[in-house]
Amino acid sequence: MSARLRVLAAVALCSASLAEAAPPDQALAGILEALESNRLELALQRTETLIDTHPNFRLAHLIRGDLLLARARPLETFGNVAKTVPRDKVEDLRAEALARLRSLRERPQGGRSPRQLLQLAPDQRHAIVVDVDQSRLFLFENSGGRPRLVADYYVTLGKRGVEKTREGDQKTPIGVYHVTGNLPRGKLTDFYGVGAYPINYPNEWDKRLGRNGHGIWLHGVPRDTYSRPPRASDGCLVLANQDLESIARHLEIGRTPVIISDEIEWRDASEIDGERRAIGTAFEAWRTDWESRDTSRYLRHYSAQFRSEDQDLAAWAAHKRKVNEAKSWIKVGVSRVSMFRYPREDFVVVSFDQDYRSSNLSNSMRKRQYWRRDGAAWKILYEGGQ
Repeated sequence: MSARLRVLAAVALCSASLAEAAPPDQALAGILEALESNRLELALQRTETLIDTHPNFRLAHLIRGDLLLARARPLETFGNVAKTVPRDKVEDLRAEALARLRSLRERPQGGRSPRQLLQLAPDQRHAIVVDVDQSRLFLFENSGGRPRLVADYYVTLGKRGVEKTREGDQKTPIGVYHVTGNLPRGKLTDFYGVGAYPINYPNEWDKRLGRNGHGIWLHGVPRDTYSRPPRASDGCLVLANQDLESIARHLEIGRTPVIISDEIEWRDASEIDGERRAIGTAFEAWRTDWESRDTSRYLRHYSAQFRSEDQDLAAWAAHKRKVNEAKSWIKVGVSRVSMFRYPREDFVVVSFDQDYRSSNLSNSMRKRQYWRRDGAAWKILYEGGQ
């Protein structure tokens, strides 16, 4: 067996006892463990079992072909098949195999959490973070405002990579989003599998940067397909049907965050707590300064690059001065606060319920702010209703 396959087998062997992975990945690890010990028949037996369980798992069929050929000649790499088989198809399956193996090798260390998930609101029972580099979707449970890893799944992304900017570019967006709907199987063609869950691309930041397009969904695969290559969608997040069904029961419209990042920044709880406290302190100062009716103190929390819909900082300041001068008192209550670090951008998305009361106006709304560090201080880059 080649050195390359020995490395892959060793990766699988070392990883098989780590945190839970999707069943096909565990089976793949077992197959490569058998290869490492030069037990080709055991590897073939395990592959046949995998095919029996998942008959439309094309990668398993490719490995089976390799193992049958290995009876007659040395096994060098995945997809050592006849030249009549389209090479692009073989390369797609090879890329899937390597993505699945890499996820087994690079498991998150115990006690670490994604830096992107600083704080979940009490009613956000679960969160999704996608690691683009690993073609992996991680599902987290809300444990007292902090994320706890529940499971992770292989996921397919856009044909042309990530950072979607325009309609039809076949790229997956990078950013902080949330689930906006549930399209059941009965309303879809077989192409989307067991269902689809749209997300709110383009969000406020996408629109600010002039990005467009629509129809970015989490969805499944056709009945004759188990999974698709790592880069094969038109921009959507595509999972095996059984994986989507497993995730679906945790998705809540308007609540479940979906963060798509180049990679997950795994951090110790103490580091995440420190950053959350710093932003929380700035957020509370903003709230109390608003209540003070000292507009200059209130406005110090806003960045020079601030925008809110069609207002820049100057227009926002003029409006707030006029409004505050007409009030004798203000009370601002906040609840259901979440904080998510935006991938690639140095800001944090803070969403919350705002209960505003004053001497001449009262209202309640769901609000979103983008906070960015400006020197030693955190300041607001964007503010608007959600």
